[in-house]
Amino acid sequence: MGLLTNLKDSISRVTDGLFAAEEPKRIGIYGPPNAGKTTLANRIARDWTGDAVGPESHIPHETRRARRKENVEIERNGRKVTIDIVDTPGVTTKVDYKEFLDHDMDKDDAVRRSREATEGVAEAMHWLREDVDGVIYVLDSTTDPFTQVNTMLIGIIESQDLPALILANKTDLPDSDVKQIANAFPQHETIPLSALEGENMDEVYTKIAEYFG
Repeated sequence: MGLLTNLKDSISRVTDGLFAAEEPKRIGIYGPPNAGKTTLANRIARDWTGDAVGPESHIPHETRRARRKENVEIERNGRKVTIDIVDTPGVTTKVDYKEFLDHDMDKDDAVRRSREATEGVAEAMHWLREDVDGVIYVLDSTTDPFTQVNTMLIGIIESQDLPALILANKTDLPDSDVKQIANAFPQHETIPLSALEGENMDEVYTKIAEYFG
């Protein structure tokens, strides 16, 4: 009888361990257009899986649908976290087709792209309100962070009580000013990086494991 009881206990512990395994955390990469969100998503995915998430471009709103890279396992300093990267479209208050005409697009393509980008903004907001467990907020450190969009999104993130990591991207550029981003959102830690050049990614990965692990 004791043997049977021990066997049942052993099976129970194994099955409990299997079902107790945590699902990957869905981490949304958010920010305004052209902040370097997809560049960062690709950097993380390539470093840990060897694959990319999506195409990068200097043209605004290259990402017009959320893209997901699943089961990215990051380990730093004894901490391990498995995340699904959700690369979201850049959020803005208005998408004007005319901004695409400066990139050698004809009007029909520009109108189509602006329509898709507007739908992408709505999708990004849905993910933020319903489907992410944490946020990496990417800002271009060469531009003024005091905008309506940034204030609104940070407010929503805080109201959802989501863990958020703010990254001051593009530190490889001469006009980079990380301090202005840190001053804009002093309630959050700001991590400088260049996703394009891979600068300071070790600290980024340490913080990802710390914040979302």
